Amino acid sequence: MNPLDGLTIVSLEQAVAAPFATRQLADLGARVIKIERPGVGDFARGYDETVNGLASHFVWLNRSKESVALDLKTDAGRDAVQALVAQADVFVQNLAPGAAERLGLGAEQLREHNPRLIHVSISGYGTGGPYSSKKAYDLLVQCEAGLVSITGTEDEPSKVGISIADIASGMYAYSGVLTAVIRRERTGEGATIEVSMLEALSEWMGFPLNYAMYGGTAPGRTGARHAAIAPYGPFTCGDGNEVFLGIQNEREWAIFCDRILGSPELASDPRFVRNSLRVEHNAELRAEIERVFQPWAAEKVAALLEEAGIANALLRSMDGLAAHPQLEARNRWRSYQSPVGELRALIPPVTMSNSAAVMGPIPEVGQHTEAVLAEFGIAPEVAAGV
Repeated sequence: MNPLDGLTIVSLEQAVAAPFATRQLADLGARVIKIERPGVGDFARGYDETVNGLASHFVWLNRSKESVALDLKTDAGRDAVQALVAQADVFVQNLAPGAAERLGLGAEQLREHNPRLIHVSISGYGTGGPYSSKKAYDLLVQCEAGLVSITGTEDEPSKVGISIADIASGMYAYSGVLTAVIRRERTGEGATIEVSMLEALSEWMGFPLNYAMYGGTAPGRTGARHAAIAPYGPFTCGDGNEVFLGIQNEREWAIFCDRILGSPELASDPRFVRNSLRVEHNAELRAEIERVFQPWAAEKVAALLEEAGIANALLRSMDGLAAHPQLEARNRWRSYQSPVGELRALIPPVTMSNSAAVMGPIPEVGQHTEAVLAEFGIAPEVAAGV
């Protein structure tokens, strides 16, 4: 038995944030009925064709779901969604602000007929306030949350390379649903949940926000280095490659000076005697470390750091991640089905005893329309023309 077996979720979703949340729930055993536009479906299906003809985003976010194609511009389509939700446990939507209410799918409208319903809305900036109707793409929210201002190099800011605002809000929607399910088991009450991308990502900005609010200046953009810890980040080795390392406390700093740098006296050097001073004199510190690393290749340095108990890493490409020995050793890869045949993906990061991730197929647009409508007692005429 999977943890969420018996839980039915109807999701009017697109792109990343809501599909990310519902895919986590689907892989835990929840039944996720994904409402899509007839014909084209979720617009993320068209982002690219790199996974044997399928879009990489869609493949990542939509396994283990059923696809029902309905035209919400028609009364019949809207009535069908309302009928599905009337028998569901959870409804998730990430339409434009106000769109769900105009379709008759707002929280108050749906929970009037299904008080136990957990209604989840994901938006860019939340309801109310001057940004409520502002378009919110991931990059734009990264900018508004200040993330881009502290990411990149001293010369140029940079966005994060993944859709981190979408992922953050999707994760809070996912955990919010689980929280509401637990509460409903205790009280019998449903819930109305609202998650905004800005507020989700702003929560993740806690360190730089506190640093700036109470320190007077924001952390500087330091590339892969750390604005408040040293030594931390990449260091060039003799083969031209970089090894990444991180020192977290003074005990590790002393070990690093003794066993790696061969200069135990550096631990008490007035420039480096505590972390804040090492950050202040980071350029000198880096020069000293890279001078010692010069005779060695990066892999040799990483091995020495590992022997000394110093946290370290080599920079891996996507090919390197796909072949990562730790993921292979822990048997984290599984095969699953799609419209283009068998694909391979990592199982979800939370593993639970006596349960296995569902890892079901990726649906084609409208693949389950007729079967689902019939099961829920909805007239098959609704599916006509889709």
